Amino acid sequence: MSLTDWARNGWIVEHRTSPQEIADLLGVADRDLRDCVSPGLSEDCQLAIAYNAALQCAAAALAACGYRAAREAHHHRTIQSLTYTIQAEPHLIRQLNAFRKKRNIGDYERAGLVSETEAREMLVLARKLRQHVADWLRQNHTHLLSE
Repeated sequence: MSLTDWARNGWIVEHRTSPQEIADLLGVADRDLRDCVSPGLSEDCQLAIAYNAALQCAAAALAACGYRAAREAHHHRTIQSLTYTIQAEPHLIRQLNAFRKKRNIGDYERAGLVSETEAREMLVLARKLRQHVADWLRQNHTHLLSE
């Protein structure tokens, strides 16, 4: 399987990105990484905000490869695409997917489900992913980095 196969299946669509779009996506990730540690936030909110930071990093990597996720299963596909963009390890994908599911429950079904430990783990994961994507962009897509 490859991103080309995913496009053929309709899971992602071709997308022409720009240095500005990449900077904007990473800027949202950076903002969320700061905001998720604001005092007074519930663990549910901390996890959701850190998760969004990770999602924006994954979206930046996918955009750098010339694609964006199709509307159906957007978050799932964006996370799964890390396998083909930054060659993320399977355990990273599994962790992000588990947090995606927990975030969905917390956002749409039930409050108070996220522990302090889980919120902290999501933050650590998002920070690592942010750094990994930045390093990957510097190595593979320098033309998309803003001066």
